[in-house]
Formats: sequence, C-alpha cells, structure tokens
Amino acid sequence: MVIDQIYTGCLAQGAYYIESDGEAAIIDPLRSPEPYLKRAQEAGSKIKYIFETHFHADFVSGHLDLARESGATIVYGPGAKTDYEKYEAKDMEEFTLGKLTIRVLHTPGHTLESTTYLLLDENGRPHAIFSGDTLFIGDVGRPDLAQKKGALTMEDLASLLYDSLRRKIMLLPDDVIVYPAHGAGSACGKKMSRETQDTLGNQKETNYALRADMTREEFVKEVTAGLLPPPAYFAENVRMNKEGYEAFADVMERGAVALSPEEFERVANDERPLILDVRAKEDFVGGFVPNSVFIGLDGSFAPWAGEMIPDLQQPILLVTDPGREAEAVERLSRVGYDNTLGYLDGGLEAWRAYGGEVDTIDTIKAEVFGHQLRNGQVSHILDVRKVSEFENGHLEEAVNLPLAELNARMKELDPEKTYHLHCGSGYRSTIGISLLKARGFDRLINVQDKVADILAVEVNS
Repeated sequence: MVIDQIYTGCLAQGAYYIESDGEAAIIDPLRSPEPYLKRAQEAGSKIKYIFETHFHADFVSGHLDLARESGATIVYGPGAKTDYEKYEAKDMEEFTLGKLTIRVLHTPGHTLESTTYLLLDENGRPHAIFSGDTLFIGDVGRPDLAQKKGALTMEDLASLLYDSLRRKIMLLPDDVIVYPAHGAGSACGKKMSRETQDTLGNQKETNYALRADMTREEFVKEVTAGLLPPPAYFAENVRMNKEGYEAFADVMERGAVALSPEEFERVANDERPLILDVRAKEDFVGGFVPNSVFIGLDGSFAPWAGEMIPDLQQPILLVTDPGREAEAVERLSRVGYDNTLGYLDGGLEAWRAYGGEVDTIDTIKAEVFGHQLRNGQVSHILDVRKVSEFENGHLEEAVNLPLAELNARMKELDPEKTYHLHCGSGYRSTIGISLLKARGFDRLINVQDKVADILAVEVNS
C-alpha cells in the first residue's frame, strides 16, 4: 500500500495518490494531469479511479484532463450532478483498488454532495480517511458556501455537518489517519492547523468541533461564527467543476507564448488585457510596465489572483522572471483564469532595451516612515491586512482597508491625497498599490518592512 500526499502550498491543498498491486487512485487532483500520470508510470501502475470529495470552490480540479489521459473513472458521492460523464457513488458503496478497498461515506455539511473516502487495508481494517473539506486538522469545513437563498441556510448545512461527523467519522477507530483537502492558509475553514495529517483520536481531543459533549446548537453556533465572506472566484470555480472547462493542454499552448516587446505592446493595445507582473515585489517596485498589476508567484499567488481579478475570462499578459512563464500560466489555470495570451519574452530587461516606458513605486523603510510620522508629514495610512490582524495591533493613525475589499471600496479613496500603504511583509501592500496605480492613483508610498518593524514606530494595541 502506498499513500502519497501531494501538497501545494499556494492553495494549501492536498491531493492524494493511492496505489496497491498495480492499481492507483487519485483524490482531488489539481489542474495539470502530468504529476499523477508520471507518478503512476514510474510505479508501473494504472490509474483506475479519480475520487472527488466535493465540488471544490477554491480551485479547478484536474479530474477531466486526468480521466481523458488515463482512462480512469471519475467518482463523486451521492447527489453530485455534472455536465460530463462520471460515476455517482452510493453511500457505503465500496471500490476495489488492488488489495485495498475504498468505502464511500456520504458526509454532507460543507456541501450537500461532500463525501469522505474510507481506506480499508488488505485485511479490511480502517486505515485512513480522505475527508475533503468535511474534516480538517483543527477545524471543519465552512458550511456557508453551498447555502441556497430561501431554501437552505448555513445553519442547515452546519446541522448536517454535525450529524456527518458524529454518525460517520467519529465512530471510526482512533488510529485512523485523517488526510484532509486543505491546511492553514485556505479560505475553506477558519482554524486549520499547519499540520497536514493527524490521527482521528488526536483530533477528537484537540479539534474544537469534535468535542464529545458538544450539542448540535453549540456546534452550529461555533462553526458559523466569524466566517469571512468567501473569495469572489469561489462560485465560478464551483461552476467550472460541475460543468467542465477547457483542456489544460490548450490553456498552456495559448498562454505560454513568448511575445517580443513589440508584439507585447501590440497585444496590450489591441486586446486591452490585464498586464499581470508576477515577479518578486522588490523587483516590481523598482520598475514595471505601466498599469501592470502585481501578484507575486512567491506569495499566495492563486488565491490573491482569484480575489483581485473579478472576471475569470479576463485576457491576461504576463511579465515574469525568465523560466517561470509556464508556471505562471499553470497556476492561474488552477483557479480558472484560462485566458492568458502570452508573456513578455526576456522580461522587463527586454522591455527596457526596447525603449518601453517603465513606472516605479515609491517605497520607504520603517525608520524613515517613523520619522515622517512623528514630524506630521504622514496624513493618510492604509493598513491592508485582515481585520483580525489589524485588531491585534496597529498604528493609531492607520485606517484598515483589507486588500480583499479594495476593489469594492476604492471609491472611498481620494486620488488627490497621498496614501502610505503597509501590510505584514510588503506583499499585499504592493498588490494594493499596483491596483490603485492602474486605476489612476499616483500619490502612493509603500512601507515595505515587516509589520513588527512598522508597529515599533508607534503601537496602539
């Protein structure tokens, strides 16, 4: 028996490769089929099943391309209706994988079709569960994503989740291993651990939602409290996972196209795309193609792209470091941005050599910022961290405008005023400033130090 967790930090997402006696199954694959096909080929195994725990909201699953290329059967749990061919399993139905058995446990609550897959070893003993977004390490799935206006509330779904956990999962042996779909950093829960697996017994002792004496009313109240609005792209990713999407190979062929600076400029003028610069923030602030929006590959790239680019059909031109072009196209496709039109061949250096116009962002260090603040030279400070981060400590003069709310609240800002932006590391503030500059704001200064350095200037906590 082989179980490989294939974890992608950007999405805080775990896909799984299970193998026994020459047969393999993949659970919750990402968009590119290549890693799973390569893993099976290296082992001399055939991918027999692709199990989906639910309709994912935070990424576009790779089940369609993987099924086409491997011949595997796509399996969903009860109630999953799709526009493509798949097998809809029944509760408690079993699938044979080599010497192993995978049992379907219908566990609605996060969504109605949410399903946990119980892996039985060759002796028929429970070994592990692949819990999707039903059970995380330290948390459970948020119950508000599948609510239906006028018919199904998040409290209704939370109540279903309470039953699923206590009637299906918590009855399993304590030594069963829990393999969830996400860890800390995902927007699919609120208290997830950085650990990506654990025993069920330990979760019963440490996970607030699995307390043995917890009433249904307590569970519903605690699980629904403090939920932030879901990112804007979630609904569209669910739709794509239900209805289908363009082949990954076609997305890559169209997007990973090298454009000379002259071609890049022509496409930018003709197609009016979003110019997305994915380099390091330090490189971006020092020079970028005017009106570019920054979202760096080395941060939480895909979630922030999904949060800050409202239209999944948006045409996109890329500016990347040489050698990372295909990576950028692939990672955009993971959250449904399939309309990349190419990238600037040679990056910004080629653009400079071509004579293209270059813009910059004014940046200052915390020490200079503090001096200006004490001398009354700073009037407007925007802290773009989350509300919870702001409440844990902030500059007295700062206004909290979380980056996720910037598109919706931009009208509150005055282009004639000078704004200093900061966050926790400079990543989010650079995104915010790039977006504001692309919308016509030009009196912007980025405070790029760590938040601890900034708060050392003047703290109100």
